[in-house]
Amino acid sequence: MTKKEEMHALLGAARAAARRLAVASTAEKNAALTALAAGLRADAGEILAANARDVGAARAAGKSAALVDRLTLNAKRLEEMAGAVEEVVVLPDPIGEIYDLKIRPNGLRVGRMRLPLGVVGIIFESRPNVVIDAAALCLKSGNAAVLRGGSEAAHSNRALGAALGRALAAAGLPATAAQVIDDPDRELVLHLVQARGLVDVLIPRGGESLIGFVAANATVPLIYHAKGVCHVYVDADADLAKALPIVMNAKVQRPGVCNAMETLLVHRDVAPHFLPEAAQALRAAGVELRGCERARAIAPYMAAADESDWSAEYLDLILAVRVVDDMDGAIAHIARYGSDHTEAIITENYTRAGRFLREVQSSCVLVNASTRFNDGGELGLGAEIGISTTKLHAYGPMGLAELTAAKFVVFGAGQIRG
Repeated sequence: MTKKEEMHALLGAARAAARRLAVASTAEKNAALTALAAGLRADAGEILAANARDVGAARAAGKSAALVDRLTLNAKRLEEMAGAVEEVVVLPDPIGEIYDLKIRPNGLRVGRMRLPLGVVGIIFESRPNVVIDAAALCLKSGNAAVLRGGSEAAHSNRALGAALGRALAAAGLPATAAQVIDDPDRELVLHLVQARGLVDVLIPRGGESLIGFVAANATVPLIYHAKGVCHVYVDADADLAKALPIVMNAKVQRPGVCNAMETLLVHRDVAPHFLPEAAQALRAAGVELRGCERARAIAPYMAAADESDWSAEYLDLILAVRVVDDMDGAIAHIARYGSDHTEAIITENYTRAGRFLREVQSSCVLVNASTRFNDGGELGLGAEIGISTTKLHAYGPMGLAELTAAKFVVFGAGQIRG
């Protein structure tokens, strides 16, 4: 069997499973999810041992600390994964929901009904938790999931895929409803992204190289974000006591994720008061600072930023810093260099905050809060399958509703069209 035939056989099984899932009851789907959460806890030793092999190999290969962090599972993170699955259990089942019902002048009642997308392909790097988050959301929303992770997480993904298969079988659902591709051959990815008619939507999650490859080769519809160049703007009317912990959390708490701050923008009126303390705190946390001329005049130990720094997604303890004249300058900077991911304003001026919310077009805009909150779990979606910046179909963290389409349903009483 060729690689293409192998992939098409796998996807054919996924499509058959998707038909079964589309009509599965909420109780069946919840039973599988409950079994999955229990299985993650029961198999914790096996899963963590598999993950330790991946982490050890990454360290031996000299991978960055940020990549190793994204790759690493521990008891706390595994428990968080199980808890996220249980949060999906208690969320309302979107399938079959009828909404936006309106009565036409002729008496017809016209509404929308949610239905699954079908077969969802997820291509991702480094983060093994994607296996569980994506499969849980796809299962609850009636979609079959085909998951292809990076070779750096092969052992972890294989162990998590086995837990998925056992949970589906325990609930009487087809194991092919959530399949992990563990063959590292990149040819399989090419066949996956070109399997039009077998895959309904692709969601790539990873670096620019992966996203670029998928976007250049896919014939299947895509939902993705290219990168997370996230900004925090400290306004002239900011409460600086609030601003410092927000800035520290946005950059330092977990720098290797897509909602971490990559550029700090500071209004010129508060820069002399805020930047010295903020820069010292960031440096003490191990952050390398790259500033514009005005920022370096205040904190001369910053390295000089160049043009490439303003559009960089570092995913590391590196931060670009720019002093701007006003909020217009901050918004213009975000529009030019941002990636439509996440932006925050720190201000006590709510007229200005409202304008920032309206004019900044990113998938999540926050007032007086860290960019790290742009996350499905933090926003009440349970787990998330990714953060879309494409604006088509879904924008921002993708939860259950974003994994559905909506068909029109019409209720009549004998009406005919004249």
